[in-house]
Amino acid sequence: MTDAPSAPWPGPLSDVRVLDFTRVLAGPAASLALADLGAEVIKVEPPGTGDETRTFPPLRDGESHYFLSVNRGKKSIVIDLKTEAGVALVRDLACQCDIVVENYRPGVMDRLGLGYDALSALHPGLIYCAISGFGMTGPLKDRPSFDIVLQAMSGALSVNGEPGGLPTKLGIPLGDLIGGINGPIAILAALHERHATGRGRLIDISLMDGMIGMLGYLAQLSFFTGEDPTPQGSQHPNLVPYGTFPARDGSIVVACLTNAFWGRICAALGRLELTSDPRFDTIEKRRDQREAVNALLSDFTRAQTVEALATLFAAHQVPHAPILGISQALAQPQAVAREMVVETDHKTLGKIPIVNRPFRFADQVQPVPSAPPVLGEHSEAILSDLLGLDAAAIAKLRADKIVA
Repeated sequence: MTDAPSAPWPGPLSDVRVLDFTRVLAGPAASLALADLGAEVIKVEPPGTGDETRTFPPLRDGESHYFLSVNRGKKSIVIDLKTEAGVALVRDLACQCDIVVENYRPGVMDRLGLGYDALSALHPGLIYCAISGFGMTGPLKDRPSFDIVLQAMSGALSVNGEPGGLPTKLGIPLGDLIGGINGPIAILAALHERHATGRGRLIDISLMDGMIGMLGYLAQLSFFTGEDPTPQGSQHPNLVPYGTFPARDGSIVVACLTNAFWGRICAALGRLELTSDPRFDTIEKRRDQREAVNALLSDFTRAQTVEALATLFAAHQVPHAPILGISQALAQPQAVAREMVVETDHKTLGKIPIVNRPFRFADQVQPVPSAPPVLGEHSEAILSDLLGLDAAAIAKLRADKIVA
């Protein structure tokens, strides 16, 4: 590795411009990833409250924690899409952009005259990513979706929770956030393709498709056995011990993925004879003796502190982790070393902490992301810089309430 350059590097997508019609979470998570990679993201918001999440409590000085969480590094322009002039303005902006991202229900953007067919006729190279709960096809395409609905209908919720209890929603809203993973992957693939063809592409991202894709080995287990996997809490359906174990002052996670790790756990417990115990000497036997194995480990861990257990398991190379609260996780040495929390300057709130971009590029230093924008913060600059409108023209758009 060479010495890092002194000048901040904007990122690999610094020559890419995105027109962002997303709101709430699934869409903004997708455009956030593009912004984190250096793209210029122009967020088009309606007059009044803008993105609905700007009003989600708790608020600080009128700014919502929710909006701040997924809109760093973006610009905001307010345009009334219910007016012909507003739609015409957006069409002009789309012609200056590489990518459009939207997460309205299928058909909404078409009715506004801003769907893929309309915009690609003006700009054939435009990459258009439509994110919705169920996608553009199928019997549920017009149905509204929410994170918990997607978790339920994808099967993910059915395997989350404690054994014998009611299924429990994932604490992280993965049903929505999957759009922030699959959307950018498809967009970047289309961007690569455009280098060869010169043409853009319509991308249809279904959040339920994404959640089904995340089932991974659980789906394959169902194919193999013909049975539905059931909630296992923090445990694994086939690997034991694996999950959360009590400590004197909290709890700790231990994961035994192979027989080699079982030997290390036995050594840490000072019970090497358990390594060859015929009740526990294979993965299948430990699975069948789940209660006995978990009881052995729990009896040991509950007499120790989390810190003592972490030291012991680290010395024996046992996969483990303390269970951290959110504030602890953000302040832990690894997160600090990776600069996952940084301060940025917000127009209303002043200096605020935000989660940093999760991408790192060797030998490059990226600037701290700009703060999430206040509503319409960049309207004038965007109209002037991209469309070449003068002050009088912008003032007329404001007076006509097309731009706010």
